[in-house]
Amino acid sequence: MAKTTKSFLALLRGGNLGVPLVILCILAMVILPLPPALLDILFTFNIVLAVMVLLVAVSAKRPLEFSLFPTILLITTLMRLTLNVASTRVVLLHGHLGAGAAGKVIESFGQVVIGGNFVVGFVVFIILMIINFIVVTKGAERISEVSARFTLDAMPGKQMAIDADLNAGLINQAQAQTRRKDVASEADFYGAMDGASKFVRGDAIAGMMILAINLIGGVCIGIFKYNLSADAAFQQYVLMTIGDGLVAQIPSLLLSTAAAIIVTRVSDNGDIAHDVRNQLLASPSVLYTATGIMFVLAVVPGMPHLPFLLFSALLGFYRLADEQTPAGGGGGREKPRNADPHHHRNQRATGQLGNYSADRTYQLKPRLQAGCAGR
Repeated sequence: MAKTTKSFLALLRGGNLGVPLVILCILAMVILPLPPALLDILFTFNIVLAVMVLLVAVSAKRPLEFSLFPTILLITTLMRLTLNVASTRVVLLHGHLGAGAAGKVIESFGQVVIGGNFVVGFVVFIILMIINFIVVTKGAERISEVSARFTLDAMPGKQMAIDADLNAGLINQAQAQTRRKDVASEADFYGAMDGASKFVRGDAIAGMMILAINLIGGVCIGIFKYNLSADAAFQQYVLMTIGDGLVAQIPSLLLSTAAAIIVTRVSDNGDIAHDVRNQLLASPSVLYTATGIMFVLAVVPGMPHLPFLLFSALLGFYRLADEQTPAGGGGGREKPRNADPHHHRNQRATGQLGNYSADRTYQLKPRLQAGCAGR
């Protein structure tokens, strides 16, 4: 028995059975009823997974470093939809027992957003869904389409450039194969992202439909089946509807943001933090100008003085501290001597001239010696 258990755990760790088992469990949540405690665990895991995906997307130096992202996006979208179905079943079946019948996570998120006013909380939640659907999801979908199209159009040119470098002797056969593989992987990645963005958009639409079903169906069930008053049914089911929608929309918003970050990466030199330091915060004139504008706004009568003064001081302090950082410490931005392309060109030319002069001198030396001996 112990040997069988160890073999099963080793099979799970190897990944041969783990991922298919997770997908089957996700699909089983559509059919099997889940208790509120298990819903709390799954909703928490969904949020943690979305946060991890966002952090990996931010720290990736190039999109191909996270080539698994389209598959993860599909699996997490499927899990979120099945969790919505399971939570909708619990809300409609046991919602009359109280807001805690759907789990502590749904109840807590609903109470935080509502904040004592059901109308304001409902409006805020609708605004959040509109932002996720229209701004983030729609923008990421459009960027994915354009990136996939331009990547496929540029693929023949990249292949011809690799062949030209190989024929010129600039790269060897192994390097050419690696570059061809990178070009093909890039095209496959952006094509997969174009398809995966459709799942994200469909997930946002399904979230809005589930919200309406929970609200309308729950209020009708509470009034006509359990004889609740209209006010009590509205407050009770609005709380659970907002909580259920929020625990689904937060991971959806995080994954949509991660997808937008991945498909909008242009530079391959470093992660986003590195690019921000070297591009957004590198110019002294920009920082000093922003500091001056913040200070002018701070002294304008009627304006909030403390926030503008605070940011003016922060920008000025950052620039002064950056100037005092030595170049060897990693904070300075002094351009190294070898970074100039003309330096490499001049150095290479000087080396070639030096070798040429040495060779000619070595060839002329016997002739000079023979001429001197003849005299």
